[in-house]
Amino acid sequence: MNLKQLALDYHSKGKRGKIEVNPTKPCTTQLDLSLAYTPGVAEPCLAIKDNPADVYKYTAKGNLVAVVSNGTAVLGLGNIGAAAGKPVMEGKGVLFKRFADVDVFDIELDTEDPDEVIKACQLLEPTFGGINLEDIKGPECFYIEETLKKTMNIPVFHDDQHGTAIISAAALLNALDIVKKDIDKIRVVYSGAGAAGIACAKLYCSLGVKHENLLMVDSKGVMYEGRGDKFNKYKGEFVRKTDCRTLEDAMVDADVFVGVSVANCVTQKMVKSMAENPLIFAMANPDPEITYPDALAARKDVIMATGRSDYPNQVNNVLGFPFIFRGALDVHATAINEEMKIAAVKALATLAREDVPESVARAYGVDHFRFGREYIIPKPFDPRILVWESAAVAQAAMDTGVAQHKVDIEEYKQELEARVGKGRVIMRVMAQKARKDPKRIVFPEGNSSRILRAAHTILEDGIAKPVILGTEKFVLDVAKEHEIDMTGIEIIDPVDSDKRQQYAQWFYERRCRKGMSIEKANWAMRDRTHFGIAMLANGDCDAVLSGATTDYPSTMRPALQMIDLNPGVTRAAGLFVMLQKDKVYMFADTTVNVNPTAEELAEIAVGASHVARAFNIEPRIAMLSFSNFGSAPLPESKKVARATAILKEKHPELLVDGEMQADTALMPDYMAKHYPFSRLKEPANIMIFPDLNSGNIAYKLALRMGGLTAIGPILVGLSKPVHVLHRTLDVNQIVDMAAIAVVDAQENALRKK
Repeated sequence: MNLKQLALDYHSKGKRGKIEVNPTKPCTTQLDLSLAYTPGVAEPCLAIKDNPADVYKYTAKGNLVAVVSNGTAVLGLGNIGAAAGKPVMEGKGVLFKRFADVDVFDIELDTEDPDEVIKACQLLEPTFGGINLEDIKGPECFYIEETLKKTMNIPVFHDDQHGTAIISAAALLNALDIVKKDIDKIRVVYSGAGAAGIACAKLYCSLGVKHENLLMVDSKGVMYEGRGDKFNKYKGEFVRKTDCRTLEDAMVDADVFVGVSVANCVTQKMVKSMAENPLIFAMANPDPEITYPDALAARKDVIMATGRSDYPNQVNNVLGFPFIFRGALDVHATAINEEMKIAAVKALATLAREDVPESVARAYGVDHFRFGREYIIPKPFDPRILVWESAAVAQAAMDTGVAQHKVDIEEYKQELEARVGKGRVIMRVMAQKARKDPKRIVFPEGNSSRILRAAHTILEDGIAKPVILGTEKFVLDVAKEHEIDMTGIEIIDPVDSDKRQQYAQWFYERRCRKGMSIEKANWAMRDRTHFGIAMLANGDCDAVLSGATTDYPSTMRPALQMIDLNPGVTRAAGLFVMLQKDKVYMFADTTVNVNPTAEELAEIAVGASHVARAFNIEPRIAMLSFSNFGSAPLPESKKVARATAILKEKHPELLVDGEMQADTALMPDYMAKHYPFSRLKEPANIMIFPDLNSGNIAYKLALRMGGLTAIGPILVGLSKPVHVLHRTLDVNQIVDMAAIAVVDAQENALRKK
C-alpha cells in the first residue's frame, strides 16, 4: 500500500481538503433570503446589541470553535509553517464534528510572534465559543495560553498540553487501581519537558502525585539543581535536588514512566530496573520511547500505553478535546479550568470500567474489551464518551462558577444522547420503563456468546431477569471462553427440566387436532425455542427473545403455534423501528404477511400504533400505495383505501390517512397544497405497506442505502411478547430488544387487570 499517494489522493480528490460550510436554515425562496439576510437579519442583530448574551441564541457561536495554529510544532513534523499545517487543522475540525458535533473554523496564523497570536485570538472572541490552540511550539505556547485565559471570556485550551495529560491521567488512575498502588506514594519519571510533559506533571500532581516524587528529563538529561542551565519558569517548577543525571539513573525503582519525547530512548535494561508492576506510558508519535513488544519482553508485569492504535491502551487526544469543548460550550463556560479537566479524567477512567458495547469491539476487530491490563482507557469510537465526559465537564463548570448557562444535568445527558442519534434517546426511554418493573425474559440460545454477554448487561442494568436455556456446563464454558460473568443468571436445560413432560402434554392437547402427536410434542420440548415459548405460554416467564443463531421461521412457527393472538386480531405482523438521526419511523408489515387483506392491514396499523405509544411517540399513520387518494384506482390501491376507511371508522382517535404514495406521506407542504383535505399535517411516522414485497424491500433499502438504523423485528398482535432477534444484531441491539420485550410484557399485564 502506497500510504503517501493514498493520503495525497484523500485530500485532493473531489472537493479539495476535508471540510465545507453547509447552511442550517432553508434558503430556497425569496422569503428565506429576506430572513437569512437583509432586511430580516437586522432583528437578531438588534436583539444582540440590546442583550449581548443573545449571541448564543441567534448565532452559531455556542457551537463554534476556532482551531488556531502558527504551524511551529506540527505533530512530529516540526516548524513547517502555517500553510503546511492547514491539513492538520482541517483534520482537527473533522474530529470535533465527528465525535462531538462541534463546528470548527481552522485559522492558520502566519507569525511566530506570540503576541501577534494572542492579539489575533482576542480579536476573534465575538465569533467563537472557544479556542483550541494547536501545534504551537514551547515555551511560547505556555505564554500564549496563559495570557489568553486571563484576558478572554471564552474557553481557551491548548490540546498539545492538556489532551495528552488528561487521557494519560485517566489511564494512570485505572492502572494504579489494577496494580494496587497509592498515587501519593508512586515515583514518576517524565521523558520530555515540553508542553505535554509539563502539562502531564502538573495534572498528575493535581490528582495526588507528590512533587518530590517526580523527576523530569529533557534533551540534556535529568533536570537537577545545579545543572547550570537557565530553566524557563515553566520547566523550573520541576527541577529537583537529586543524584540522578541520566534517564537510565532516573528509571531505577520508578513506578511510572511518562514519555513524550523521542523514539527508542528507553531500553529493556531500564524497564527491568523499574519497581514491581511498572507503568510505562511511551507516547512519542509515531514511534514510542520503547515499543510495546520490547517492553513486554523485558518483563511480564508491565502495564503499557502508547500513542499508537496497533497496541493496547492508546493515549489518543480525540478522547478529550471534542468532549471537553462540547461540555464547555453547552454551559457557555468562560474558561476550561483545572476542575473541568479533572472531571474529564475521572469520567474517562470510570467509563473504562464499564462493559464495552460489542459494536465498539467490532470496530477494532476483536470479540470484546474488558477492563484490565490491556484496556485501561476507553476507545475513541465508544459513543458513550460524549455523554459521560461532556456531562462531567459541564457539571464541573457549573460547580466552579465558570458556567454562564445552567443546565439540568440529567436532561443534558439526554440532549447529548440525541446528538449521538435519536435511537439512543428512545431506547433510553424504553430502558427506563423496563427498569421500573423488570420481567423474566427467556433466551433459548445459550450457545451464543452475544446472548450471554447481552444477558449479563441486561441483569447489570436492571432491565430484566434473564433466563438462559442450554446445558449448564456448555453455557458456562462459552461464558468462560469469552470472559462473561454469569453470576445471578439462571440457566435451565430443557432436556433435564422437570417441566418438559408437562409442557409436552400441554402442547399435545393444544395441537392434537392439527397433526400433533404426543411423540412429536415430547421431541419438540427438547428444542430450546419450543421449550422457551412453552414457558411463556404457561406463565413461567414474561417474554422470549430468540433467533440470533437460527432462521426466522424457527422462532415464528412455534410462537404462532403456542401463543394466542390478542382479542380481535386475526394475524400477527412484523414491525421495524427505523431511526434516521433525529427522526423515528415505524415500518409494518415487513416480515410476516405476504398479501394482507384490507381488514388485516387495518389490524396491522392498530398494532403499530400501540408500539409507537410504547416508545412515547404519537402515531401519524400513512397507508401506503402507488396511488394518491384514488389517482390510480386499481385493485391493489383500492385495498389500501378500504383499509384506511376501516381504520377511520373503527378507530377515529387515530391520525391516519391514505391511500398515498410514500413521498407524499413525508412532504406536508406538498400534501397541504395538493390534498388539503388530508388529516396528516405533519410527516407520517408509521408506514403501513400494502404487502410483504414492498415492506421488506423498503426497510432493507432504507437500512443499506439510506443509512437508517433498524430496531426489530418486533412482533405485533401476539398476546404475549415473543420477538425475533435478527442474526446480525450486536449485543447492544439485543439489550434494546430486551427492553422492548419488557415494556411489551408490562403493558400486557396492565391490560389483564
